[in-house]
Amino acid sequence: MSSNSDSLPRRERFFDPAADAPAACHSKRILQLLLAQDGSTTRLCESIAGGAVSLHVRHQGATADVPETVRAALPGTRFIERITSLSAHGEVMMDNLAYIALQGLDESLQHDLEAGRLPIGHLLTRLWVRREAWPQAEALQQRLWSDVGLPDAPATRAYRILTPEGPRMLIAETYRRGMLQEPR
Repeated sequence: MSSNSDSLPRRERFFDPAADAPAACHSKRILQLLLAQDGSTTRLCESIAGGAVSLHVRHQGATADVPETVRAALPGTRFIERITSLSAHGEVMMDNLAYIALQGLDESLQHDLEAGRLPIGHLLTRLWVRREAWPQAEALQQRLWSDVGLPDAPATRAYRILTPEGPRMLIAETYRRGMLQEPR
């Protein structure tokens, strides 16, 4: 499930500029669904891939140096910054940037996050969560793309994870063309 290797599968923008009109229309509809969905993106990736996906942890660490939008969204002054990619069958499906507030975070959840073995979507099954669109996403996008490259604003969204105890995470995710692969 987890990989810390620098050799990632192929990463491409969501839309193929060479696609014919029907394929482009299909891709646009899929992207609209992905951007609108309010469930586990990890589970969607697994469904599209027809099984487990690979987690590539590109960067992870505790920090107080975060964009202002993170401070506005989450409690506390220390956060885990985590940049990952999910892939299957040689293709990146999505790139992710997550900021997790350390203040009030369950100790076992913090341990599992820091271990970097599971996608956040698997860890969230322990919690009752709600996702809230986060419109101040530009700084998050720039941070994510500075690490993974290949900016793709039309295929990117940001949201905040809320629990009954309050906000816990701020996530930006960029969908990649790997989300269009045929199920296996």
